[in-house]
Amino acid sequence: MATAPQGIFDLLSPYPPGWGGVLLTGAASTVAISAGAFLIGLVLGTGGALGKLSGSRPLRLLLQFYTIAIRAVPELILIVGLYYAGMDGLNRLLALFNLPGFELNGFAVAIAVLGFVQGAYMTEVLRGAILAIPVGQIEAAKAFGMGPGLRFRRIVLPALLPNALPGLANLWMSIMKDSALIAVVGYQELALATRLAGASTKHYFIFFMASALIYLALTLISNALFNLIEKRVRRGQPKPAGGFAP
Repeated sequence: MATAPQGIFDLLSPYPPGWGGVLLTGAASTVAISAGAFLIGLVLGTGGALGKLSGSRPLRLLLQFYTIAIRAVPELILIVGLYYAGMDGLNRLLALFNLPGFELNGFAVAIAVLGFVQGAYMTEVLRGAILAIPVGQIEAAKAFGMGPGLRFRRIVLPALLPNALPGLANLWMSIMKDSALIAVVGYQELALATRLAGASTKHYFIFFMASALIYLALTLISNALFNLIEKRVRRGQPKPAGGFAP
């Protein structure tokens, strides 16, 4: 007996045999990976920016190599290299010491690699934001006897955030799209869930349109959040023309 064709709402239902639940789970994974990678990149970028502006020449050269090399190599190659070649090399090394091998978790690899890559971009964004701070403010803080840590918390950080937010917002949007690359290690996020749903039902157009709308919704929500953060950090400053919205 032939089964009745499924409608759009049946296909996108969050309950089986619909694939809506799979897409939403994939979207949640995308947000989790993006958030983890963004935080790692922010930590690396802050350290990298401060290191580049420090008086240590070897440190500046090392960070310069990091930012140039990472931005030159595609994220896909880094993910594949770390997950497959890196895991194979590590297991071979463990075998030399008669230790059991292990398999890297795709979720952890995705966050680590994307965070490491974003750290290079955030280094330059934050370095430029720090350089935009008037030198007089830093000199005044030194004159009041503030140490490096206190200067960073009370002077540098509040002053750099308004300058860095546009760049950080763009990097967040980029991370959400780059998270689709981790499908190569078999971890299911929104892009892979979309392909699986399309391949299983042959309704590619419906699921890719649904996926595009989910990405659009995530982008609009992110844009609204960054605008709220911008209003918060720009308190007492002249209102800029426009926000993060195009």
